[in-house]
Formats: sequence, C-alpha cells, structure tokens
Amino acid sequence: MFNTLYPYGYMHTMNTIVRTAVFDEWLSQLKDVNGKAHIIKRIRAADWESFGDSTALGQRVSEMRIHAGPGYRIYFMRIEAAVYLLLCGGTKRGQQADILRAKQLARLYEEE
Repeated sequence: MFNTLYPYGYMHTMNTIVRTAVFDEWLSQLKDVNGKAHIIKRIRAADWESFGDSTALGQRVSEMRIHAGPGYRIYFMRIEAAVYLLLCGGTKRGQQADILRAKQLARLYEEE
C-alpha cells in the first residue's frame, strides 16, 4: 500500500558517483558548453538511479549514451551496491577505442 502512495518511499538512496582522473580530464577539455551541460545533467540523474539510455558492454563496463552534440558517451562500472565509477568519456566516432580504454581502466581499478 505505501509503495503505491510513495513509490520511492523513505528507502530510496542516492548513488555515489566517483570519477577517474581520465574522466575529469576529458570533461574539462570539452569545448562544447551545451554538450558538457547535458553530460553533467546525466551524471546528476545517475545520482538518483536514473542511468537513462545505457547498456552493458561486458567486463563490468557499461555505457551511457547522451543524445547531444556528436553523441557523447560516458563509460562506467559499478564498484559497490550504490557506488559507480566514471571511467572515461568519448563520442560515437571514437566509440570502439573508448570502449577498449574503459575496459582497460576497469581492469586497472580491479587490480588495485
């Protein structure tokens, strides 16, 4: 009954989003202000468990697709129950290389 009245209830928790230096560098170097705003908006939505248009890529790595600019991508992995690590970012054009880089970063993280 309470779930109907309060779909998120009092048990809804926020995710913790952690960023790698690689991700921070990529985002800080983006010159597309509008694209950067869309990316930050998606990260904030992920705080509340709304990953939107995303898909698993294997090896614990997933991709969030952002339909702005050249088709931005955020590559991330879940590291704890409500903790996610943003590995790197890119665009549709460099997607294959970015996926390989994200998987390498995920392996490095797991080795630590």
